Amino acid sequence: MAIEYNTEKMALDSAAKETMPEQKLTFESGNEMAAMAAAQINYHLMGYFPITPSTEVAQFLDAMKTRGEHDIVLIPADGEHGSAGVCYGAAAAGGRVFNATSANGFLYMIEQLPVQSGTRFPMVMNLVTRAISGPLDIRGDHSDLYYGLNIGWPILLARDPQAVYDMNIMALRVAEHADVRLPVMVAYDGFFTSHQKRRVNYFADRKTVQNFVGKVPSGYVHALDPENPVTIGPYMNDPDLINNNYQQSEAMYRAGEVFKQVAAEYEKISGRKYEVLDLYRMEDAEVAVFLLNSAAETAKDVADQLRAKGIKAGVISPNMIRPWPAKEIQEACKNLKAIMIGERADSYGGHGGNLTHELKATLQEIKGNETIVVSRIFGVGGKDFYHDDAEAFFALAMEAAELGYAPVPFDYFGHTPGNPEAAPKRVLKPLHGDAFKSGLIHVTPNEETGKLDVKIPPLRALTGKPKRIAPGHGACPGCGIFPGLELFFKGIEGDIVVLFQTGCAMVVTTGYPYSSHKQTYIHNLFQNGAATLSGVVEMFHERKRRGEIQVADDFTFVMVTGDGGMDIGMGPAIGTALRNHKMIILEYDNEGYMNTGSQLSYSTPMGHMTSTSNVGKMQGGKAFHHKDTAQIMAATNIPYVFTGTEAFPQDLLKKAAKAQWYAQNVGMVYGKILIACPLNWKSADEQGRNIVEAAVNSCFFPLYEVERGVTTITYDPDARKKRIEVKDWLKMMGKTKHLTKPEYAEMLASFANEVDRRWNRLKAKHENEYL
Repeated sequence: MAIEYNTEKMALDSAAKETMPEQKLTFESGNEMAAMAAAQINYHLMGYFPITPSTEVAQFLDAMKTRGEHDIVLIPADGEHGSAGVCYGAAAAGGRVFNATSANGFLYMIEQLPVQSGTRFPMVMNLVTRAISGPLDIRGDHSDLYYGLNIGWPILLARDPQAVYDMNIMALRVAEHADVRLPVMVAYDGFFTSHQKRRVNYFADRKTVQNFVGKVPSGYVHALDPENPVTIGPYMNDPDLINNNYQQSEAMYRAGEVFKQVAAEYEKISGRKYEVLDLYRMEDAEVAVFLLNSAAETAKDVADQLRAKGIKAGVISPNMIRPWPAKEIQEACKNLKAIMIGERADSYGGHGGNLTHELKATLQEIKGNETIVVSRIFGVGGKDFYHDDAEAFFALAMEAAELGYAPVPFDYFGHTPGNPEAAPKRVLKPLHGDAFKSGLIHVTPNEETGKLDVKIPPLRALTGKPKRIAPGHGACPGCGIFPGLELFFKGIEGDIVVLFQTGCAMVVTTGYPYSSHKQTYIHNLFQNGAATLSGVVEMFHERKRRGEIQVADDFTFVMVTGDGGMDIGMGPAIGTALRNHKMIILEYDNEGYMNTGSQLSYSTPMGHMTSTSNVGKMQGGKAFHHKDTAQIMAATNIPYVFTGTEAFPQDLLKKAAKAQWYAQNVGMVYGKILIACPLNWKSADEQGRNIVEAAVNSCFFPLYEVERGVTTITYDPDARKKRIEVKDWLKMMGKTKHLTKPEYAEMLASFANEVDRRWNRLKAKHENEYL
């Protein structure tokens, strides 16, 4: 059959393209394009906290800032809840605000998000979708997105990196429109879209983007107008709150119309068209699948194959789900006999995911409509969606169309039945308390000093004690976590119950159905580990009191934290300390968020390079000093606080024995051990022990204890004539070599002076028990 071309239209299209702003072709991921759009817009501020898979957005922006490619103020918060507060405050102050998050981080900040939409302050946030734990899974599904359906934010969807770039630009226009004034979310699939690279066109000149979004709108209420002081977020009673909610609801529906206007304008400068619904071969479709984001692209290929067989198949994929495009869906589905909707998240107990019921309700409003809706939960936890899966989805729709009903209206797709023979089996025989008792460690209270006297044998005498963690873990070569933890555990006698917060130590020791832990292990997220273990502790003592548990010796309860856990988890840790539960919090300090790719944490020292404190012409690593968690915890008046490293084994063993005694007899203990991270410190694998030893001898990481409020330095490099300059320690790591260059002399001096100040203050405390 001959193909006819509309030469007049082609000429018009060609002329239109010639008048469009210049665009360049690149090959980038969704995260990179989100950062590109933000940099070109040049937001005032981004408050952020690292969580996989959205972390890269902040990383890319930090790297771009070091090169002078934008002026965005990047604020590393202490957790997602804090980042949402930072963003809300900045938006209330009248500026343009940006953020990116995922999964449990989104849930942690969700309390703040209705506050922002309810008080009508615009911003743009990228939700890089990921499975909600527990159990922990970092791959992409839509379980986090579904929690955001009721927070009052318009939600745009981006199925590929091109759409991520375009939607981020359009989102700001929608958010700031006078008829909307709401924060807007751009959601795209974690790892499928966030990390996979595709061809993308972007505007060569950032002024094109800035002209499109326009200047910050004026004339609206904000917190920084001295001529017009305002009250933001006042307490409301009925009927004020229902009126406020009505206005917000109307603004949400207007956002759908505004998106259409903005998308039409964007098409004129980009040549790319974004309807509210992405419809593929739906003009006369009788069966269709309804899918969000990246999975829809796979289904389109199958639709083509079915069309070639004479089956009228189509694909519906929304570019916007808040507001819900009811009218557009009704129009698209008017000829359908059956539609199969696949959802990457369940509404447990609801006989279908959230969008299943919205789709059913929308179709029910069509008089006489008999479209059959089939629903399946698929792709949970990032399970891939292949060509064969799309064929199965269409087959379900075709079966329903042929029968006139759906034999199984709702089910899961892609799950596998359990096999008792494949159930995880113990590889090692359980080890009980006696196996971990050496009988060589003796701790006795000294009535005269009020402190503990500890006798420990040489380390070689304790080598017979089994390790608490089996060797089958997946840590990087040279990781300091395991020598540090195992050395500490050598000083602990008997049974333990250990809780690991999310972090490298947790991730590399547990991968279902396997575990490297020889005794009871619990996991909870950064922000709630201390509270969780305190609940375990108190339940143990209460059940023991009631006679429900009989044990010869009490457990020692240990929470292991690290990878920035004492940023996001500091609040609950302080609460646990104030309640003085009988447990140990042990922080392994690797100076960053290493499990998410080496972002700066508050434990990262000044000037050190991370993936969110890059080194370049505009900045030289982290710009502020590190947090002293040991001193913070000592200020809560818990009975025992200590620092240690594997480089001084006898010192750490002695402190571990003390920690156990206090945790079993008095109350909470906090310990901080410095451990090496060769991958992100950019050091040789075998140099970890030497580096942490140098950190001690430079007085950056002093060894001391605070026992019942009295500070004692347990190793004094000055007295032992082992003191080295901070500069000599920094030379040992690639992440800090830049500090030894002349252009960073001022920063190096500031860092060294702070190390001296903290060391001298510690010595004063050592010399005066009342400090």
